[in-house]
Amino acid sequence: MGQQDEVMRWFVMRDLKRGNAKNHAYKMLQGLKFDVFTPMKWHVATRKGEKVREEIPVIPDLLFVHSTRADLDPIVEKTETLQYRFLRRTWCDPMTVRDSDMERFIHAVNSSESVKYYLLEELSPEMYNKKIRIIGGKLDGYEGMLLTVRGSKTKRLLVELPGMLAVGVEVSPEYIQLI
Repeated sequence: MGQQDEVMRWFVMRDLKRGNAKNHAYKMLQGLKFDVFTPMKWHVATRKGEKVREEIPVIPDLLFVHSTRADLDPIVEKTETLQYRFLRRTWCDPMTVRDSDMERFIHAVNSSESVKYYLLEELSPEMYNKKIRIIGGKLDGYEGMLLTVRGSKTKRLLVELPGMLAVGVEVSPEYIQLI
């Protein structure tokens, strides 16, 4: 084990279980007291003939785990359906996200009742062409792009998890300052 294996980081992981599985990896890891973040959305499903509202992962196989490699490796080794996501063109370098980027992203998601996730390829430059700063409220001090979606009057701040995913979080117009 090297010194790198003892560093806490946000690992990008894959859960290969089916969408309707009972015990997803994020639930198992939370039960083992790991710090886990999975982008979630509300979904209406029919269970035993009744409609129920439930939270489900936005991307079923994506989760982020804050841990050391030394603590996470034994769990990955004994769980067939849990894998690290690896950087492209490398043999064995797991993908990680900087702590500051992950904490900023999680705070943005948790600050709003209305979030909308986007894969980076879903966003076009026409959708976010004004740079803004948030003055006041839960996102005070955040800077980013103002997301505009045709047909929507809602103002959203676009917060990106570099190279992976973005979230549009609803912000009140009175907190928006154009930069």
